[in-house]
Amino acid sequence: MNYPTFDPVALDLGFFQVRWYGLMYLIGLGLGWWIARLRARHSTIWRADQVDDLLFYVAVGVIVGGRLGYVLFYQPGYYLQHPLEIFAVWQGGMSFHGGLLGVAAAIWLFQRKYGLPLLVIGDFIAPLVPLGLLAGRIGNFINNELWGRQAPPDSPFAMWVYDPAVQQLVARYPTQLLEALLEGLVLFVVLNVYARYRPPAGTLTGVFLAGYGLFRFIVEFWRMPDPQLGYLAWGWLTMGQVLSLPMIVAGIVLWWWARRHHQGVRAW
Repeated sequence: MNYPTFDPVALDLGFFQVRWYGLMYLIGLGLGWWIARLRARHSTIWRADQVDDLLFYVAVGVIVGGRLGYVLFYQPGYYLQHPLEIFAVWQGGMSFHGGLLGVAAAIWLFQRKYGLPLLVIGDFIAPLVPLGLLAGRIGNFINNELWGRQAPPDSPFAMWVYDPAVQQLVARYPTQLLEALLEGLVLFVVLNVYARYRPPAGTLTGVFLAGYGLFRFIVEFWRMPDPQLGYLAWGWLTMGQVLSLPMIVAGIVLWWWARRHHQGVRAW
């Protein structure tokens, strides 16, 4: 199947352009806000104004943390020489792991303002995050970036995409769509089904961390490593896997600890 080339600009007003990459982030945040508002209606903990405030904190954390994470984890040398390009987020270049750290900082600031337990806030957000991941990965696909490794020409899972390095079409795995499926849709279903059982506070956050880390670690076996980094060890280990391993461990430990110590405490 040939890659259906997209125009990265969704709307061109001449003096201002709306790009699909940024628009997908807005869609993800908007869906998360809508579902969070619905949950707040039936909550004894959350108010509508708190949800609005929380989503603003999270949006800032995602954008600032995601961009700075990409700059620091993946191309520090380049951006040290071109510091103004740090602000050119419309060109792509966001790190989920940096975004996660940004959201963690946002949750901490939100907790200082409202006094809600950190794990309660984390569990309220965790089932919503995969919507943003789903939208973001589709944005990567439209932006023609983060392709997988070269695939056999007859592979039913490959797409033919133009490779400027060799100036011809090359069969590659569409790992952006695989990530959208696993980190987005599958993780969203798992978390929201688990949330129906109203597990102890902290367990949803633990499942999210372990689930995302595991899915990302797996997808990295088909995804092309960033060219400026390549493989870090053993001919297969990537930066994405290195950053995902602590998430898996932290998620499992948090889930186990929350099950033992937070019985009866819920996120909403």
